[in-house]
Amino acid sequence: MTEFDMQQFARLGVATVYEAAGKQGLIDVPLIQIVPGSRVAGRARTVRCGQGDNLMVHAALAQVQPGEVLVLTMPEPDAYALVGELLATQAQAHGAAALLVDAAVRDVEELRALGLPTWSRWIRARGASKSAVGTINEPVAVGGTIIAPGDIIVLDADGAVAVEAASAAGVLDAALARETREASLRKQLLEGAFTYDLHGLRAAIEK
Repeated sequence: MTEFDMQQFARLGVATVYEAAGKQGLIDVPLIQIVPGSRVAGRARTVRCGQGDNLMVHAALAQVQPGEVLVLTMPEPDAYALVGELLATQAQAHGAAALLVDAAVRDVEELRALGLPTWSRWIRARGASKSAVGTINEPVAVGGTIIAPGDIIVLDADGAVAVEAASAAGVLDAALARETREASLRKQLLEGAFTYDLHGLRAAIEK
């Protein structure tokens, strides 16, 4: 996928991409959008930390490539802060597109000022240890979805969705087609039409 394709995924957004993917890949957990207004898409660099430990976040930052989304997990989601201002600063300095943290973050005001798009399950000051060796670039599970390294992660105010790398081109085409259909539908709605009729829903009720 090109940088333009990633921009298209980000512009189309989570809901449209999720629907275009056949309602697959939703990261189905409550996520806090730390930097309001963020819209991002990028390839996943997956990290499985030890429980309550962020040693592997430090290790992953030495490998992250520009445009990647760091997906940070533990064996069991828990409200340990895997990322604060200093780790986010490193991620931004090395070109990470975003952080998706299936745990907690802290230093929230500083993170917002930094501006690196970040989504987190929790905000907590509780710090992590730095002793457990985990894994980098192996499949991880977040919100009922398996994310493999290189999958496309789309994030916005609605949350996050993962698109398998092998199907990304087809999903993007389907999302663009959906956008075109919705533009036509929006025009009809502005002219006074009802989805009750346009979607054939009236017949289901008024038999």
